[in-house]
Amino acid sequence: MIAMNDLKFLHKKYQKNGFVSPIKVIDSNKANKYRLKLEDAEKKVGALHYKSKVHTILIWVYELAIHKNILDLVEEILGPNILLHNATFIIKEANTPSHVSWHQDLTYWGFSHDDQVSVWLALSPANELSGAMQMIPESHTSGMIEHITTKDKNNVLLQGQKVERVNEENAILCPLLPGEASFHHGWTLHRSKPNRSSDRRIGLNFQYLATHVKQTKHNNDSAICVRGFDKYNNFKIDQLPKKDLDPVALEKFIFLDKL
Repeated sequence: MIAMNDLKFLHKKYQKNGFVSPIKVIDSNKANKYRLKLEDAEKKVGALHYKSKVHTILIWVYELAIHKNILDLVEEILGPNILLHNATFIIKEANTPSHVSWHQDLTYWGFSHDDQVSVWLALSPANELSGAMQMIPESHTSGMIEHITTKDKNNVLLQGQKVERVNEENAILCPLLPGEASFHHGWTLHRSKPNRSSDRRIGLNFQYLATHVKQTKHNNDSAICVRGFDKYNNFKIDQLPKKDLDPVALEKFIFLDKL
């Protein structure tokens, strides 16, 4: 559990820099157990890298998303009423060229406000060799920066979006041990280089919103209230599975992924 004084301190760092890292969420043994759960699920249903809403098919993902060590700090940042909008595995296989270019999370998401926090939880070591994230301090204060789209097949981002002419001298590497997480603002510039290690780099990314945030692009977006109360009801409600890889939940998950 994170002490109240520590929460206040971490919030100040987050406000100043646009990110805070590392934050211990669970111990390394638990992180490894969750990794094994992921890899067992992959054996049954195939790759889960970059699939949206994995909390709707894996109960343990949702349990991590509502972990007190995460939500206490998210509440300090966003306030008492919190939505979980998405949970996604971001996996770089060992010795592969996959990378993530300099970008801001909020650029294409269509949210009405920037009351949002990204949490990246490591289930395997994320370091310089394996392609840990790099952040540009205070870049969130600039608001949205122009992105271009590319056709880089090794870019993990769906549109290959990137920000050009970033002053990389200011970049801060955010290494994480298994069970540690980084928290960053949706306008904070960040990237990650390829994984040159002999192990998979496995991250579990959670996206949290304040409940007043709306989706402006369409009416089909969904989320689930994970703390406090949602008096706005701006999103459809994500349905949680009755068990891991519940057939009904899995069928809906696969259908949505094909849309």
